[in-house]
Formats: sequence, C-alpha cells, structure tokens
Amino acid sequence: MTHTRTIRLMMASAALLTLAGPAFALDGADMMKKLSAAFEVNGTSVTFDKAEANGDVVTASGVKLQVAAQPGESIKIGDVTFEGVEETDGGGYYAETVSFADVNVSEKEDSVSIKDIAIGGLSIPANASGGTIDDILLYESFGTGPMEVKVKGKDVFKIASIESNLTRRENDAGFDFDGTMNGLYADLSEVEDAKAKDAIEKLGLKQIDGQMTMKGSWELESGNLAVEEYALDFKNIGRLNIAMDFSGYTLQFMKALQEANKAAQANPNKEEANQAMGLAMLGLMQQLTFNSASIRFDDASITKKALDYAGSQQGVTGEQLAQSLKAMVPIMMAQLNIPELQNQVSAAVNAYLDAPKSLTISAEPEKPVPFPMIMGAAMGAPNTIPSVLGVKVTAND
Repeated sequence: MTHTRTIRLMMASAALLTLAGPAFALDGADMMKKLSAAFEVNGTSVTFDKAEANGDVVTASGVKLQVAAQPGESIKIGDVTFEGVEETDGGGYYAETVSFADVNVSEKEDSVSIKDIAIGGLSIPANASGGTIDDILLYESFGTGPMEVKVKGKDVFKIASIESNLTRRENDAGFDFDGTMNGLYADLSEVEDAKAKDAIEKLGLKQIDGQMTMKGSWELESGNLAVEEYALDFKNIGRLNIAMDFSGYTLQFMKALQEANKAAQANPNKEEANQAMGLAMLGLMQQLTFNSASIRFDDASITKKALDYAGSQQGVTGEQLAQSLKAMVPIMMAQLNIPELQNQVSAAVNAYLDAPKSLTISAEPEKPVPFPMIMGAAMGAPNTIPSVLGVKVTAND
C-alpha cells in the first residue's frame, strides 16, 4: 500500500514538473529580438544566427550590429553569453552578466585587440517604444580589459581598462553615472609629416600617457542632466575638464531625439537628412534650459613648452612671445565690445602666462536661462551673451 502511494506521488510530481517546465523556460530568440528592438530606437539593429537557452544562460551565436546609415554593412560581434537571465514583469528580460568573445582583428602588420568585454546588470525592455524608465535599455556596469591598436607591428594606441557604472536612484527618480578609461597611451613617434614630427618632439609628446574620467547625474522629472566631470588628464601635459548642467532632457525629449536620429539615418539622401536633423534639433533645443558650464585646464608643463616652440617658429623666445600675447589679447577682445569680459580675460591671460597653473572659463547665470533666450541673444546682440550666461574667466585659482 505504501509502495503504491509512493509510485503515485512520484508520477504526480513528474507530471507537475512536465507541465511547469515550459512556463519557466527562457525564450532566447525572444530576448534577442527585444534586444534588437531596444537598439532600433537609435537606428541600429541586432541580428543573430541562433539563441539557445540552458537554464538561466542564453548563448547567442553569429551576433551582428547593423547601422541604418550603412545599409549592407554590419559589425560582427560573434558569440555573446547572457548569464543569470530571468524574465521580468511585462515580458522584458534581465541578465546579471553579459560576456563577449575577445576582439582580435588583423590585416598584415596592423591589428586591433580588445579583451574581457563584459556588461553587468543588463535590463532589456519589453516595449522599447514606450515612454517610461522601464522602456529603456539599461546596464549597471560595463568594462573591458586591455585594448591595443598596432600599426606595422608597433603599439600606437592602448587602453589598460575601461570601467563605467550606471546607478538607478530610489523611486526611479533618475541615475548617477561614472566612468574611467585607465592607462590611455598613444605613441606619436611614427608620425611621418616632418612639421608635425618636429612639433611633437619639441613638445615632448612622442609618447603620451594618462586617463579619462567622467561623473554625472540625470534627474528624470526635470530632465536635469549634470556632467560634473568629463576630464582628460595626461602626464607632462595637463588636465582638461569640461562640466555642464542643463534641464529639459526628459524621457520625452530623449525619445523625440532618438526618432529624429533614426529618421535621418534611414534617409538615403544625406543632405536632406542632415537638414531635417538640423531643423529637428533647433525645435528640440527650445525645450532646454541652461544652468551652468565650465572649461578648466590645469597645466602640467605643456604651456611653457608650447610657448618656447611657437616662439622659435617666429624667431623669439617663449618669454618674448608671452609678452606679445599679453599685449595682443586686449586689442583682440576690444573688437567684441564687451568691456567687462575684456578686463577679465586680459587679467586671467596675464596671470596665467606669468605662472601657468590653471585657466578657467565658467558660465553661471543668476537664474537658469532658456535656450531660446540664448539663441535670440546670439542672433540679435551677440555681445550680450557673456552677461546673459554669467561668463567669467579666471586663472590660477
């Protein structure tokens, strides 16, 4: 009797698992089609030979990227493995990690290689044409290992690693993002143009080494996009940082921009496409508001080298050239008819040329300025733009 009940229980369990199995099985092809749909909002599509699911792992083979602007041409990605995959509410997908085959492309003595390409926390929307945060293709992290470009068998460009992160804020209020390119290296010693080669040697730029960093945030409701840091920092050259802050870049704005870009890429008449894109951008910019911006350069010895080299081309010393520039700047600025800014620029240039440390151009109006007001000032009274935007120029601060 007990034996009979055990057999019946086993048979019932097997039947239940058989019925439940298909409901929990991943559809790899459906996931890849939705991934392609998410790319298509930017005028790019994804094709693949097959997508096989094994548990929570989906392996797509023969993956290619097709850009609408280049019909008939595609970028071969190869095999892509999605691990920790699960279907989300509404029919989208989430993958804990996405890994790619290493890139190794070569032709004779020239080659390009990229290793350890990976994405973490990839969210694939069920409906990429919607207008909510869940309708955007998102990732939590992206990174690569070493990247190398060789020409004639010699390293001309290298990146040690790339790292970027996208953090979703509470209540889907927006995102914080950051990124780093470590070990940026370029070898300019093989430049063939004689004049350029001479300048590179005199400026000490035969090999350059540094990194790029980025940090910012995006608030969805107001469309406030703030890039706090977008910096290039090279040894024995200096650090250039660009920051900007503007509002109005909402999900609706982004969708309209994507649609305009997609239409332009699909138009075979490139001149007509560019004109249409330009008009679309003018219309979209009416929705934006300028909050602030700045460009800052921190010198790491390149300024003196540049003055010495430029001076030698004119038969003078670097110090003599610096004195000439001090005299020329007020004359050039006077032509713009902006007395207040003229004084600022002159004072900043004088201080910087005397002791090169840093030079900053910032724009921070007392109140946010709508882009239509900036465009109106540019067309009607260009010399008012510095006061409208609150432009300041400082040195060595």
